[in-house]
Amino acid sequence: MRVLVAPDKFKGSLTAAEVASAVATGLADVHPGVVAQALPVADGGDGTVDAAVAAGYRRVRVPARGPTGVPVTACYAVRGDTAVVELAEASGLHRLPGAPAPLTATSAGTGDVIAAAVRAGCRRIVLGVGGSACTDGGAGMLAALGARLLDRAGRELPPGGAALSRLASLDLSGLSKVDIELASDVDNPLCGPRGAAAVYGPQKGASPDDVETLDAALRHWASVAGPEFSEWPGAGAAGGVGFAAMAVLGARTRPGIELLLDLLGFDAALAGASLVVTGEGSLDRQTLSGKAPAGVARAAAAKGIPCVAVSGRCRLSSSELAEAGISAAYALTDLEPDPARCMAEAAPLLRRLAHRIAVDHLKP
Repeated sequence: MRVLVAPDKFKGSLTAAEVASAVATGLADVHPGVVAQALPVADGGDGTVDAAVAAGYRRVRVPARGPTGVPVTACYAVRGDTAVVELAEASGLHRLPGAPAPLTATSAGTGDVIAAAVRAGCRRIVLGVGGSACTDGGAGMLAALGARLLDRAGRELPPGGAALSRLASLDLSGLSKVDIELASDVDNPLCGPRGAAAVYGPQKGASPDDVETLDAALRHWASVAGPEFSEWPGAGAAGGVGFAAMAVLGARTRPGIELLLDLLGFDAALAGASLVVTGEGSLDRQTLSGKAPAGVARAAAAKGIPCVAVSGRCRLSSSELAEAGISAAYALTDLEPDPARCMAEAAPLLRRLAHRIAVDHLKP
């Protein structure tokens, strides 16, 4: 009897690998003969590098600039000539040393990591674009890769999205050629009411005035760098990194979970499995919009393998779960109504949920 355990992280509580381990242990408690393979997954956001490493990629640590320019150590994952880069590693909100910096935060660190991977011989870059702290249109990333953003006096612009309003020319003569695939589920355009500044700016500390400033600056940036790309779905991903990657670097975009499952060898891991267990911290309407559990369930259904899910809490009805391809859901709140205790005791609670899954879905 073989079970594939392929969860995403429980944000703020357990990594995807820790979730998978707790579930696998719980299944074995009930059925000692079960073979539970752990395959942590991600959808391009936080945990993408960790998922790649768990699947056999090698972790590489490199120096990079954080969103305010403070030096950080960031990681990417590599196998062969493919590098998996997670934008949040260098340019994520957790890298802010103090207060948010909505007008001046930069994606330069992500460019630093990509440049390091290219220097190390990587020819294909898979870039997960969740969790960004900046709204600079990807300008910092491009500058780190050799582009020069100049004002009317020929001076290079300072970091951050607000400075883009002073952009006069974009010199790409020194830009490194990079083959990038974006792992993203965001379909927002660069500008406007659904754009990077309006939708995601407030999450990064932007006031209403800041949002107006950034949106105007991004419009100007697009007029110089590639106006035809500003309305493309995904251009607004990661504060406009999606726009820069597509407009200037020629990046291709795929749904994050779809791309990551391919990289992790998910179809091969499904072979011989009688059940798949997936999950994430909260099963809700966002889960249905391309999040990891829905992608895992869809891939399992394509092979005729049933899929169940674990979560901290579940806000989906039975019909909504069925729509996502999930036959049953098990939530920590089924065992412990206190959310704080659910987070603090997530691992042992997951192990207990796995006992229920084993009884309900695995026959000795």
